[in-house]
Amino acid sequence: MKKLIFVFVLSLIICSIQNTQAQIFDKIKKETENTIKKETQKPPEVKKEDQKSEEVKTNEETKNSDVSNKTDEEQTSQKPQEDPKFSSSTQYDFVPGERIILFDDFSQDAVGDFPALWTTNAPGEINTINIASGNWFNLNSTDGNYFLLKSIEFPKNFIIEFDIVPKKAGGRIAAGLLLYGEDKYKEMDNDPHPGLGGVMLSIERENWNTWGYKKGEKDMITGKSTVKPVVAEKVNHVIIWVQGRRLRVYHEGAKVLDMPTNIYDGVKLNRLCFRLSRGASSGSYISNLRITDAAPDMRNKLLTEGKLVSYGIYFDVNKDVVKSESYGTIKEIAKVLTDNPNVKIKIVGHTDSDGDDKSNLDLSKRRSDSVKNVLVKEFRIDASRIETDGKGESEPVAANDSAVNKALNRRVEFIKL
Repeated sequence: MKKLIFVFVLSLIICSIQNTQAQIFDKIKKETENTIKKETQKPPEVKKEDQKSEEVKTNEETKNSDVSNKTDEEQTSQKPQEDPKFSSSTQYDFVPGERIILFDDFSQDAVGDFPALWTTNAPGEINTINIASGNWFNLNSTDGNYFLLKSIEFPKNFIIEFDIVPKKAGGRIAAGLLLYGEDKYKEMDNDPHPGLGGVMLSIERENWNTWGYKKGEKDMITGKSTVKPVVAEKVNHVIIWVQGRRLRVYHEGAKVLDMPTNIYDGVKLNRLCFRLSRGASSGSYISNLRITDAAPDMRNKLLTEGKLVSYGIYFDVNKDVVKSESYGTIKEIAKVLTDNPNVKIKIVGHTDSDGDDKSNLDLSKRRSDSVKNVLVKEFRIDASRIETDGKGESEPVAANDSAVNKALNRRVEFIKL
């Protein structure tokens, strides 16, 4: 009997050992399979000698790049967007224009073709590049002019924005942006100072230079800055703000050049050209050219004229919360107040005639209070320097008979005390 019990127990032990071994082998097998799976999902290791340089590549090379061709709107539309609350930013100190005068991202042009809206006396074509999506106008020369065919009646105040990728090889100049006015339309003009007058911004890898000129004037108005020059083979976003005779340039979140009188008095601008300068240029890629109108000089309006009427402060319908789109306008006003600490102002809100008088009067008062709160809390303006009031619909500047006129009546005024 004891022998049978011993055999039975021994059998149980052997079975247990076998089961344990089987479990161990199964575990090892699964771990091995997972490891193999992970390794096969890894991208192939690239040897150093096979790695490509970071140089800008065009045409056939860039067709194989991993850059997405989706626009910003397409990418953001995949996620639900919330209405942003007011927030501060320190990027730029200008007020964005609201009316688009011109926009060209060359999306209508085929790669390899010359862009349809332009003409030139030098080589050029549409390319793609591996560091940014979209089509790019390749100014493929060291000496040439690239004219926009369309004549533009530039307003007194306007903003030009574009992306530029300077080439690395060649001379020191990336490109020059030439704005000028002519009395007779010319598709091409090889004169370094064409038309009746104008201004050129020289975009260089070491600095920025400007030249303002006028027919009959011997001297040119020049400016220069070495602040934050453009970087070769990188996307540089350049902003040029023209206010009458004043020209300001912004790059990398800073104002890099400010010329109060860079354009001769009486010069009317109506043409645009990218210029590569006489063998000293490296050439560049250009895209996302945008021209908009711009707000008047707020400093002059408030300090000299004593009153600034603003349509750049936004509220939702029947609400008094300042929207984040208002930041540029309020920042400009805050800067004027900071630079002039003895100036006091009154903020006055106005509405259109929709709704009843009492509600509109209350809404206009609350809106002016909200603007004051932003100036005090966000920009540290002394509250004792700011008074507020609201007039509701009682002081219209236009008849409340159309959507455009109602928009004119919905405004915020800043009055110097």
